[in-house]
Amino acid sequence: MKQELHADIAVIGGGLGGFAAALAAASMGKNVILTEETEWIGGQVTSQGVPPDEHPWIETAGCTRTYRQFRDGVRNYYRSHFPLTEDARSARHLNPGSASVSRISHEPRTALAVLTQMAAPYVHSGRLVILLRHMANSVETEGDSIRSVTVRCLESGDLLTIVAPYVLDATECGDLLPMAGAEYVTGAESREQTGEPHALEGAPNPMDMQAITHCFAVDYREGEDHTIGKPADYAFWRSYRPDFWPAPMFDWIGPHPVTHAARQYSLFPEKDAYCLFNYRRIADKSHFIAGTYESDITVVNWPQNDYFLGPIIDVSEAEKARHLEGAKQLSLSLLYWMQTEAPRPDGKIGYPGLRLRKDVFGTPDGLAKYPYIRESRRIKAEFTVIEQHVTAPFHSDGRAETFADSVGIGYYAIDLHPSTGNRHYIHFSPLPFQIPLGSLIPIRMDNLLAACKNIGTTHITNGCYRLHPVEWNIGESAGLLAAFCHERNVRPRAVRNDAELLESFQQLLVKQGIGLAWEPR
Repeated sequence: MKQELHADIAVIGGGLGGFAAALAAASMGKNVILTEETEWIGGQVTSQGVPPDEHPWIETAGCTRTYRQFRDGVRNYYRSHFPLTEDARSARHLNPGSASVSRISHEPRTALAVLTQMAAPYVHSGRLVILLRHMANSVETEGDSIRSVTVRCLESGDLLTIVAPYVLDATECGDLLPMAGAEYVTGAESREQTGEPHALEGAPNPMDMQAITHCFAVDYREGEDHTIGKPADYAFWRSYRPDFWPAPMFDWIGPHPVTHAARQYSLFPEKDAYCLFNYRRIADKSHFIAGTYESDITVVNWPQNDYFLGPIIDVSEAEKARHLEGAKQLSLSLLYWMQTEAPRPDGKIGYPGLRLRKDVFGTPDGLAKYPYIRESRRIKAEFTVIEQHVTAPFHSDGRAETFADSVGIGYYAIDLHPSTGNRHYIHFSPLPFQIPLGSLIPIRMDNLLAACKNIGTTHITNGCYRLHPVEWNIGESAGLLAAFCHERNVRPRAVRNDAELLESFQQLLVKQGIGLAWEPR
């Protein structure tokens, strides 16, 4: 049975970009329907289990007001509900997990609680309807516009048609784009196409996409045995070694992401080794009164469980399912190897005390509810950001390209993980950059906007526009743009191309706490 719902704005996909978009549009008085495939809103920070990847200035600059409210909410959640030590409670920049990669690493359940609180006023008033466990099934178009999106309930199988004058694609893989017939690109462009120094030599490869990772959480109980059952594909992964890897993937030696030289890893802190347990630790028990946590907890999102044997975008359903299961098997096999065969500095073999914390994600297999997707379909946009816009060799003044239509700012390394084209890491630093409005607007579709990592970037620049605060900013700006257009009865393209409309929209962004340019640092 197919039912029909109406809204001012439909946001399909409830990750960070989709959530921020829905929150922004609802705050402008619009009726919004937000759908999410899993049971949790929040994407990277919740269902995928990836603590925030952020830039060095995040505590004082370089994010939107609402993203800062989220970060403050995380710290306040721990201060309000957890028995912290006095030192931790008084720490201005409390980092609950003390992760080496994040200044505010925390549990996915905490992020979910904070996001739920942020949405509560709009949910309770009925202005924001969140449909969990619903995924896009089909799109109905009229000319160059989307009339409706039909979603399928993953629990009942029922179909629900959402009719809205503005539709935002915030799905992890850009799922609406092929359904709507919107022009898009995938994979790696060629140097001939973009002129980017780090682009592919020769022909482009649409199937060359970054690795996905199926994260999981563990703690450690020395002297106990929490060994899982041997995964079905363990023999394959135990001996697997990519051509460009310095050792088998299941080893404490891996490639440095910048230099590609062999790098020494360790599970726990050791001299002259990079400690993986502390890398994405989400609970540091020393911050809490003794007895609160039996052990630190960490999320395993490491080089050893990056899955790049094949893409999950624009392939058959059977192939997609095979690669998604392969990513799960890789992660479970890595855990089993660490529990049973990993060499230890004390001369023993294996860490059976590693305990899979199924409760962290609430899943039967203990893995995250959804794989960490680094690369989506990307719209063919009014404007596409390329490497030359954001890197120092092309800007002698040390400032990235200035975009007159800026709708936000961001910064992170251009960080591309090994890819399905059997290619190595690409990792180097850009300049602090802006987000151009043109990158959110498809070249033809009139009422469709990109609201997460599916904006107009290339394979290369996707590497710095895909991280947490940037995705949030993209989604928030897209949500505000849809609300602005609905209020004024204009199309997004007109806002970009009309000086007065653009100025009015940018004034709205600034009023809402979105910075349009980096201040001198």
